[in-house]
Amino acid sequence: MESSLPKTISQEEINGLPLGAFDGRVYVISQAEKLPSVLAEIKKHPRVGFDTETKPVFVRGQYNQVALMQLAIPGKVFLIRLNQTGLPPSLAAFLEDDTIEKAGVAIRDDIKALQHLRKFQPNGFVELATLAKERGLEVESVKKLTALMLGFRISKSAQTSNWEAPTLTEKQISYAATDAWVCLEIYNKLLPA
Repeated sequence: MESSLPKTISQEEINGLPLGAFDGRVYVISQAEKLPSVLAEIKKHPRVGFDTETKPVFVRGQYNQVALMQLAIPGKVFLIRLNQTGLPPSLAAFLEDDTIEKAGVAIRDDIKALQHLRKFQPNGFVELATLAKERGLEVESVKKLTALMLGFRISKSAQTSNWEAPTLTEKQISYAATDAWVCLEIYNKLLPA
């Protein structure tokens, strides 16, 4: 399928776009007991936006566990604080479920990080960078895909913040929710009509 979009977008063009962010409902989940009802709601949808966040490491050789998983459905984003809930069997089963498409960028790294918490067989994952390339686009980052396909820019200023903090800031919550939401929106645009 040949796309009518430009194939790429420059940093200058991105800077000229309005700033956008998710403005729907965001749920921060920090108790494992709440996951079954959250997953039951998510499973009503055939596709979700998917992302994870990890506290950055500034010292070579150090490693932090993935701290947050973001799952977006239409109008809602769930931020699952894995550093507090762990990755229980119900969540591993969701990650193995091939009936729900989980769309994101750089998913291989996310899966690898999640498997440090619990081994699972990943199914139903859709790499948006690959899909975009198949559609003739020459952009691979969430930032560029959002600008090119959705017409706004997203803030990345909270990316290197402390995702293991006892409480997430409004800025972190907005950033994390927006990343998962744009993945769902981009996927919907990349799907054949």
